[in-house]
Amino acid sequence: MIPLSVLDLIPVREGSDVGEALREAGQLAATAEQAGYKRFWVAEHHASPGIAGGAVSVALAHIGHQTSTIRIGSGGIMLPNHNPFVIAEQFGALDGLFPGRVDLGLGRAPGAAPILGQALRKDLGRAAEFFPQDVVELRALLTGDVALPIQATPGFGANVELWMLGSSLFGAQLAARLGLPYAFASHFAPDHLDAALEAYRTQFRPSAALGQPHAMAAMTVICGESDEEAELLASSQDQAFVRLRSGDPGKLPPPIPGYRQSLPDSAQAMLERLSVARAVGSPETVRAKVHRFVERTRADEIIVSGATFYPAARRRSLELIVRAVAD
Repeated sequence: MIPLSVLDLIPVREGSDVGEALREAGQLAATAEQAGYKRFWVAEHHASPGIAGGAVSVALAHIGHQTSTIRIGSGGIMLPNHNPFVIAEQFGALDGLFPGRVDLGLGRAPGAAPILGQALRKDLGRAAEFFPQDVVELRALLTGDVALPIQATPGFGANVELWMLGSSLFGAQLAARLGLPYAFASHFAPDHLDAALEAYRTQFRPSAALGQPHAMAAMTVICGESDEEAELLASSQDQAFVRLRSGDPGKLPPPIPGYRQSLPDSAQAMLERLSVARAVGSPETVRAKVHRFVERTRADEIIVSGATFYPAARRRSLELIVRAVAD
């Protein structure tokens, strides 16, 4: 069976709050561990009332204490928002708490609207230009390059697995050049999936950390007892995505029967564009769609995303997905 991992945005549901969302994330990670998932990643997003994972390293510390074997990490840290030294310290501390279990996925996007730069007191556009150099510096801080004038403590010598994230050719080419594993955000940006994976594989240069290319692709996967049940559960995420793209983000709403059919053609087309990396349905439907996606992409690993309004339904979905894909 292809390795499966989980990507969680730590959604905040309507009628709920950040504290409950974080507690539910810990329960979800424990379920993922018991079901046999390889990794549990949290994505950095800011200034959204429906997402509680902005302080990624803090959230991962909580999740790490709710689990014991599953790898935990960032999917990802948006490095232009930070400086490499602080991230080395944060993830060095996580490695101290959870040795041999920590992944550090790095992305170039800010993870919020442009006003975030003002809040962070940073020119994020200019910071993004230095992303490749910052990645190299961060890696050097973790591996303990003696040429650096200062050591990160914690961080120096930490056993943290670095990943490059992306939704375009840029991240794929940088991952290949640095010899890093690569994760593509096909669950929300599938347009350049095939080209990015091809660029990554053909341009890959082995490194001390990785001898051959390793590509992980993201999918929206929600599994229920039937296609109808799963589509109803998925309508919460559909609503959240449409609201986000319409400039009106909010907390995760409850499901609505027939939601997609109620939308104007433009919104339906926007959601349909994501169907290439979407497997929502019964175990049989999910199995067929995931297997077709793996055959097409030749991915070495799949990371599944997909929020549901009911936490128990998300936990149950993760259990059903593993069984479906393993059959």
